[in-house]
Amino acid sequence: MTLPRRRLLRMVAGAAAFASFPPRGRAQTFPVRPVRLIIGYPPGGSADMTARLISQWLSEQLGQSFVVESRPGAATNIATEAVVHAPPDGYTLLLVAPANAINATLYDKLNYNFMRDIAPVAPLIRFPNVMVVNPAVPATTVPQFIAYAKANPGKLNMASSGNGSTIHVSGELFKMMTDIKMVHVPYHGGAPALTDMISGQVQVMFDNLPTSIESFGRESCGHWR
Repeated sequence: MTLPRRRLLRMVAGAAAFASFPPRGRAQTFPVRPVRLIIGYPPGGSADMTARLISQWLSEQLGQSFVVESRPGAATNIATEAVVHAPPDGYTLLLVAPANAINATLYDKLNYNFMRDIAPVAPLIRFPNVMVVNPAVPATTVPQFIAYAKANPGKLNMASSGNGSTIHVSGELFKMMTDIKMVHVPYHGGAPALTDMISGQVQVMFDNLPTSIESFGRESCGHWR
């Protein structure tokens, strides 16, 4: 992977948005005032980057401000509830993430019905999670990492962007499939988790590709699985 993170996201987000909106020359009746795009994560992560890129593009195409608003917490439920309870006039949008699907089974009771209360508008971006490891860990392949983890049960810390996030679920699945023991350390978002990954406070993370590619690309000092 040689594309810079920002260029990669611009290409994908721009292509998806272009297919979903009418040409600029067509008469527009929406929007006539600024639009809020709410995300359930703090600044610096893949959701924040995606939201800011698409908001800039929409602002340029539609001639009105699209403002990104971060409302992290409760595994994106705070942000989702804010949109559900907003007036249904199209001026409060939600950047939907896989966590919204996970929450339907993770929580016994939610204050909303996602399928009923949220209407889809357009797909924006799709990317994988990748396994990133602090270079202090003496392993450069997945089999070597598994062997090291089994030889040191409970001594490796696994970071995530929060309980129930795709990063957390990916790590738990990896633990189940390999029968290894790691300590889960949840953060309030992917950006602070990645910061501690780089500094060595935690050793492994199953991060979103757009967030980790700049720090843990093939040419960097980290390991990228």
